[in-house]
Amino acid sequence: MRVVEDVVIIRSDRTLRSIDRDEHLLLASPYPSKLPIKLWNDHEHLPVVHFPQTYVEQRFAPPRGVYENDQLRVEWQVMNGRQPFYHRNCDVDEISYQIDGERTLMTELGVIEHRPGEFSRIPRGVGHDNYGRKESHLLFYLPAPVDELVEPIRTSQPVMPPFPGWEPGEINEAVTQCMGAVGNDIAVFPADETLLLERVHAEPERMRVHSIGGSAGTTWIYATPTIRLGYVNTTAGDGSRRYRRTLDADEIQYQVSGTRTLATQRGIVELCPGDFVRIPLSLAHASIPHERSTHVSLLSHLELPQVIDTTRTADPYSPERLAAAVERSQA
Repeated sequence: MRVVEDVVIIRSDRTLRSIDRDEHLLLASPYPSKLPIKLWNDHEHLPVVHFPQTYVEQRFAPPRGVYENDQLRVEWQVMNGRQPFYHRNCDVDEISYQIDGERTLMTELGVIEHRPGEFSRIPRGVGHDNYGRKESHLLFYLPAPVDELVEPIRTSQPVMPPFPGWEPGEINEAVTQCMGAVGNDIAVFPADETLLLERVHAEPERMRVHSIGGSAGTTWIYATPTIRLGYVNTTAGDGSRRYRRTLDADEIQYQVSGTRTLATQRGIVELCPGDFVRIPLSLAHASIPHERSTHVSLLSHLELPQVIDTTRTADPYSPERLAAAVERSQA
C-alpha cells in the first residue's frame, strides 16, 4: 500500500517534507548486507510499560519513575490519602496529568480539585502537597520555565479548609533539586501549613488547569525550546494513514482512552489505556485507531531512556499483522 511519511522537527508545526512510501518496504526488515554495520533488525522491538488505571489499594510510596534523562523525568503515582510533606522544586516546573479518581492539589498559589483528563503546572519554587482519593496521576518534571500554549478551563483558587476534614497544624516541607528525585533533598524542616496556604492572598499568580478536549489531532499545551507536552485525539478511519518521523526528538506516548495499533519500524503493538511506549528519535510510526482514541504525547530533544521494567514488547512486522490491525480499524 502507498502511504505518506511526514518528516518533522520539534520546534515547528510545519512538516519539513513529505515522502511517498511503499508501506511494506517502510516496515520490513532490511535486505542482507555484507557491511559490518548495525541494521534495523539488530534493534529491539519497542518496549511497553503498563500500569492499571483502576485504583488498587496499596501503601503510600514515592512515584515510580518511567522515563528519565538529565533534564526531564516522567513518573506514575497512585494515592489514597495525603502526601506526607510539602514539596518545593529548585530546578523544574512540575506538571501533572490526572488519570483517574480525585485529587486536591494544595499550594501557595491556591487549591485545585483535579478530575480525570486535567493538567496543571506547579511553577518552580512553589510549595505544594496532594490529597488523593483512590486516584492515579502522571508527573512530568520539565526544566523551568515552561510556557503554556492554550487558554485554561479554570485556575487555582483560595480555599480554606482545602478539603473536608482538614485541620491546621505543622507538617514537613522538603526543598529538593535534581527534579525532586529521592535522595536529593537540600533541606527538610517543619512548616506551618496554615501560613503556607494563606500565602495565596498575597500572590497575584494562579495556576492554570487545562483539559483534554474533543478536537481531532494534536494539541500542544506546554513547551520549552526542546520539549513539548500535549495530547492527541484520533478516530477509526478508512485505512488511510500517514507516518511521522521526528528527526530531533524522542516521543513518549501514554494511552489515555480507547485502543489503537501503533505501527513502527521497530514492530507493531496494540496499545490500551494505561500503556506507555517510547518512540526513539527519527523512527517512522503511525497510529491505527480501533475507536476514538486519546493519548498524551511528550517530545524530548534529548534521549529519554526507560528506567522501569518492560511489561511487554511489540510484535515483529508482518503484512498479516498489519492487515489485521487495519481490518479491526475498519470494522
